[in-house]
Amino acid sequence: MWATVDLLILSSAHPPAGVVLAAYEQNPEAVGGSLGLSALVSVIPLAVVLVLLGVLRVRAPWAALAGLAAALVVAIIGFDMPVGISLSAAAHGATYGLFPILWIVVNALWVFNMTVATGHFDVLRRSFGALSIDQRTQAILVAFCFGGLLEALAGFGAPVAITAVMLVALGFQPLKAAVVALVANTAPVAFGAMGVPVITLARVTGLPLDQVASMVGRQTPLLALFVPLVLVFIVDGRRGVREAWLPAVACGVVFAIGQFLTSNFFSVELTDIVASLLGAIVVFVLARVRPQAVWAARQSTMAAAGGPGTAAKPDSPTEVRKAYAPYVIIVVVFALAQLPGLKPLLDSLKIAFKWPFLDVVGIDGKPHSTTMFSLTWLSSAGTLMVIAGVIVAALLGVGARRALATWGRTVVDLRWAILTVAAVLALAYVMNASAQTTAIGLFVAGAGGALAFLSPWLGWLGVAVTGSDTSANALFGSLQVTAAQGAGLPPELLAGANSSGGVLGKMLSPQNLTIAAAAVKLEGQEGVLLRKVIGWSLGMLVVLSVLVALQATPVLGWMLP
Repeated sequence: MWATVDLLILSSAHPPAGVVLAAYEQNPEAVGGSLGLSALVSVIPLAVVLVLLGVLRVRAPWAALAGLAAALVVAIIGFDMPVGISLSAAAHGATYGLFPILWIVVNALWVFNMTVATGHFDVLRRSFGALSIDQRTQAILVAFCFGGLLEALAGFGAPVAITAVMLVALGFQPLKAAVVALVANTAPVAFGAMGVPVITLARVTGLPLDQVASMVGRQTPLLALFVPLVLVFIVDGRRGVREAWLPAVACGVVFAIGQFLTSNFFSVELTDIVASLLGAIVVFVLARVRPQAVWAARQSTMAAAGGPGTAAKPDSPTEVRKAYAPYVIIVVVFALAQLPGLKPLLDSLKIAFKWPFLDVVGIDGKPHSTTMFSLTWLSSAGTLMVIAGVIVAALLGVGARRALATWGRTVVDLRWAILTVAAVLALAYVMNASAQTTAIGLFVAGAGGALAFLSPWLGWLGVAVTGSDTSANALFGSLQVTAAQGAGLPPELLAGANSSGGVLGKMLSPQNLTIAAAAVKLEGQEGVLLRKVIGWSLGMLVVLSVLVALQATPVLGWMLP
């Protein structure tokens, strides 16, 4: 057995002679000795981010940095946190944002970019389009299934941009293509980018990852049940639902089952990949079983009539297999890493140490969770993506120099996302370490039982403004847990509700609306898109809130992990 690399770096290491560095003791009533006043002051960093993003339309990186500055000021002046400890907490959060969060995102998008560079993404796109010429079925396959696959690998707006362009290429009107792409980008979001939002949620709340993932995996699948039907209705109204309900229902059910089983019993990182592939497969199988169904009409039918479905020379079976191979390789690599005999070995290879100059004692008298840094470097999803990427590069004929160049371009393309995520995680760690989050959570806990119904709305608001479920979880995850504990509710329930509610805010976030409008060349029409999707967002949010409220009672309490 390979030994764990355990580096213990004391925050009091090498202090100046004669100086004793005291630990910072959290006090959620630090401002004026009042919990209410402390909570009010603690809201300032969050308000700065939300106002800059949502009202003043400041770019996300600068809004996040401004929020971080506000959090540091509140921590130092309002909560009497030493400057050194405050800056150390920010550095710890930024480092966690880089490793493992952005390490996962960069490498997942790198693999996708290699498929684009070699032309195999276009082959995959044509393969999806050839399954049916019926726009209702194409909405399910392209926007929901393939969009879910892109969300699993890339996230951060890429699925909306890519699927919207694909739908226009398939004959959709630009506005309808944008709306379909936005609404479809819901259910997969919580487990997007190889599970980054859920992984972040577990980290900032201190809850076990499997517990958080299981809870989210018992909420978002219920949304997935209805999303394909909603897409069919958007494309063709009641007639669409009447004629194409079978593939929509079948896809929703299979996707939901796949998402539930994978997140609860197999692999958080693979959740959306498995669910998306299973959803596409069931539609494909149904189309072959019922080839005469109107929703299953294929290109050959239109080609015979010389219609718009006339196809160019089809891709060879070998090229189609190569186009699908990267996703199969990723599933295999991650599946092997979960084997009972291998997983403990991989998990034992980790770097774990006490973060320097970060001595924080929580309100329970124990060292706070933000004081420890831990990274299972080999079993990290980012490292596994590198392994899968090397295999994919060899399969697609991408040389080492070209693969490295693609990786470098991926980092450059993500530079602003990298800065944003690092700043948001730094902000979250400062708020958590200084007890700002605790103060807000304890104050909000006064809502009592109603908190379960309201908790998804907080996640929804966070994503609607920031455009990222990862950011919303970093900002509000710990707050939800503190509020749940104060109200006597299961902490994993409200933590999961934050992420699940967040996925419904994705479709109306300014970033996503802008991406969708730009993709289909409707710049300046973001307001029109917002009016088209806000009803679906709020309607599903109410359904989710009722579900979470019932999960907090004996009625659906059995659903908790």
